[in-house]
Amino acid sequence: MSLNIIDLFVGCGGLSDGFLQTKRFKTLSAIDWDIDAINTFKKRLKKKWNYKKTNNIVVNDIQKINEILDDDNKDGLSYYTKGKKVDGIIGGPPCQAYSIAGRVRDKNGMRDDYRNYLFESYIEILKFYKPKFFVFENVQGMLNAKPGGELITERISKKFKEAGYDIIDNFKDALFDMSYYSIPQVRKRVIIFGVLKSKESLNDVKKFYNEIKKYKKRYQTIVNDYLVDLPKFIPNSNGEKKISHKVIDNNSMLNHSPRYHNKRDIKIFNVLTKDIETGVNRYNSTKSLIELYKEFTGKESKFHKYNVIRYDRPSNTIPAHLYKDGLRHIHPDSEQSRSLTVREAARIQTFNDDFEFLGSIGSQYKMIGNAVPPIFSKLIAKVILKVLY
Repeated sequence: MSLNIIDLFVGCGGLSDGFLQTKRFKTLSAIDWDIDAINTFKKRLKKKWNYKKTNNIVVNDIQKINEILDDDNKDGLSYYTKGKKVDGIIGGPPCQAYSIAGRVRDKNGMRDDYRNYLFESYIEILKFYKPKFFVFENVQGMLNAKPGGELITERISKKFKEAGYDIIDNFKDALFDMSYYSIPQVRKRVIIFGVLKSKESLNDVKKFYNEIKKYKKRYQTIVNDYLVDLPKFIPNSNGEKKISHKVIDNNSMLNHSPRYHNKRDIKIFNVLTKDIETGVNRYNSTKSLIELYKEFTGKESKFHKYNVIRYDRPSNTIPAHLYKDGLRHIHPDSEQSRSLTVREAARIQTFNDDFEFLGSIGSQYKMIGNAVPPIFSKLIAKVILKVLY
C-alpha cells in the first residue's frame, strides 16, 4: 500500500524523487510557484513514475492559504486530496533568507525578507491535514538567523509543537553534512523530522535521527566518479558567437552543454586548473585568487571569485546562485577550461541521468541548486519507513 505525501515548495522534485524511489510513497499533490521547476517535476512524474495525470501539481503562492485549502479551487492542494489520507508532508521553504551568503549580500541582512516567514504557511497546511509525520529541510544558516531579533529556530520549534508535533529539541543535532552520506559535495542542511504527538512520538523522533546517523561514512564522497565519464568539451577556436566550447565526443546526454564563456574567463579557468594539475598550487589562497582577478580584469575585489572543483574531494555546495555564473564551480580538467554543465551539477546533486530539466539554462541551474539531493531524500524515506511503518 502506498503512503501519500504532499510536497510543499516542491521545485523540480528532488525531495519527492527520493521518496518515490522507495516505491512505497506516492506524491498526492505538490505546490510551487516556479513554472519551469513545476513543468520539470510534472514531466518526471509522467516519464519515470508513470503518472497519467499531473494536474495535481499546483502552481500557486503558498502564502494564499485560503485558496490552497479551498476544496473547490483547482489551483489549490485540497481539491486534489479531498477524501484521501495524507500520511506525510515534506518540503523546505526557500533558503535564501536564512543563508549566510544571502544575509551578507542584502543591506538589511534579509531581516525584511518575506521568505523568513514562509514556514508559517507550511505549518498552517500541516495543521489542516494533521499527517503522521513531516520533513522540513533548510540551510545551516537558519540555526543563527534572527529576523526581527528573535532566533528563527525558537519560533519554528514553538509553532511545530503548537501544531501538535514532537520534534528534536536542538536543531543543531539535526544538521547533516551530506558529503558523508554518498553525496559528492559539502552540503550542510538541517532536517527537521516531526511526528504527530502520541505515546511513541518522541521515541520515534529519536529513533529517526539515530537511524540516519548509522549511514554516516567515515570519509567524504569525492567528485571523481561523477564527472570523468561524461562527454568532454574544449574551447572553440573558431570563436563562434555565443558558443565558446565544442564537444569532442558523441554527446547524447540530457542537459549537458556548457554555458558561454568569454576568452578572458577561459584563460583564467585554464591557469587555475593547470596550477592544480601541475602541483604548483600558486593559487591556493584567497589573497592569490584576489590578485589573479585584479591581474586579469584590472578591478579590485574584497572576495575571491573562483573555485575549481577537485576530482579527489567533494565539491563545494551546488547553490541556486549557479544560475548567475559558474566561476565558483570550474571543471577540474584544464583542457576543457569551463564551468560545470547543468548535467554535471545535477550529478553532483545525485539526480539520475534520465532526470530531464526544462526551461532556460539559468532556470535549470537554479532548480538544481535549490533541490534536496535525491540520494539523501531516499535515505530519509527509508528511515521513516523503518521507524514508523
